[in-house]
Amino acid sequence: MSESPPVGKPNVVLVLACLLLATAAGYLADLADLPIPWMIGPLFSVAALRMAGIDLQPPPGGRQTGQWAIGTALGLYFTPFTVGLLVANAGLVFGVAFASLLFGGVCALVMLRWGRVDAQTAFFASLPGGASEMVQIAERFGARLDRIAASHSIRVLLVVSVVPFVLTYADVHGNEVFSASAAGVDWARFHWLLLASVSGGSLFIVLRLANAWVLGPLLGVGLLTAFDVPLSAMPEWMVNVGQLLIGCSLASRFDRAFFRSAPRFVSVAAAVAVLSMLLAYALAILLDVFSSVSLATLALATAPGGVAEMAITAKVLQLGVPLVTACHVMRVVVLTLAARSAYRIFERLLGEAR
Repeated sequence: MSESPPVGKPNVVLVLACLLLATAAGYLADLADLPIPWMIGPLFSVAALRMAGIDLQPPPGGRQTGQWAIGTALGLYFTPFTVGLLVANAGLVFGVAFASLLFGGVCALVMLRWGRVDAQTAFFASLPGGASEMVQIAERFGARLDRIAASHSIRVLLVVSVVPFVLTYADVHGNEVFSASAAGVDWARFHWLLLASVSGGSLFIVLRLANAWVLGPLLGVGLLTAFDVPLSAMPEWMVNVGQLLIGCSLASRFDRAFFRSAPRFVSVAAAVAVLSMLLAYALAILLDVFSSVSLATLALATAPGGVAEMAITAKVLQLGVPLVTACHVMRVVVLTLAARSAYRIFERLLGEAR
């Protein structure tokens, strides 16, 4: 996996070129009516040029800024009504989270069999959790951290590339009526929205919690929304910029060296990502039998993507934003807390099988 440019020493020309290309690509993707256009357009265009040998660079702090914008916008969906529905669907939320542990173990067996890596690398490369969290935990077990980071980058890229397109062009729609608490931008209350989101993000940073700039603003704004405190909506252009910055950040993980470093492992990681999507969709079909939630929303809630990417997809496609967000947040929490114990069980089962 390619190295990021040194922190604090970005190439201004390459950063500006990246932003200009991403803006043009997002605009064209929006005109073409593509799903999550302001993320998909920058992701594919910047990644394509990087793989062609042009070392475009995302703006420093861009991913965190994008996550903040999306987390803030998502917090406005957690009205008292939707919080009540989430409590009623708590079993589904927890079930999806714990199923991801099982699916990660299945994918780890495939990775171990064909990826030419050790058990610890295979396991933590296959769990659909946050990349940074999985890398930090795996380091204690002596795993190949570069392979794990590469595998998670490939997984997120494929999920973001495939799931929104499949849901859009299969013409599936949710029947949820969730809407944000604030219908429009109210500049008289906008500062309260900023204060709540920045306070939540800062708290998560201080506590060193995962996905701080998604979950922190989401919690800060979500708490006020849940208690019916009137706030401003997030300007749509700010949400679009958030998507653009995340798209640039995801794209910056790929270049020629990335694919040349371990072509066999990259191929197996891509296959494992596809397998994880198929397992997640099978779970969505099963849950659809027992749940009143639409299959489209369940497919997005179980998809093995990142919190910000899947939640903004739900927002753009007008699916069950609170349920999708809750499922992905709970998945990250469960995987982060249970990964060590789950790996020891995985290792023990492997020893018994041999």
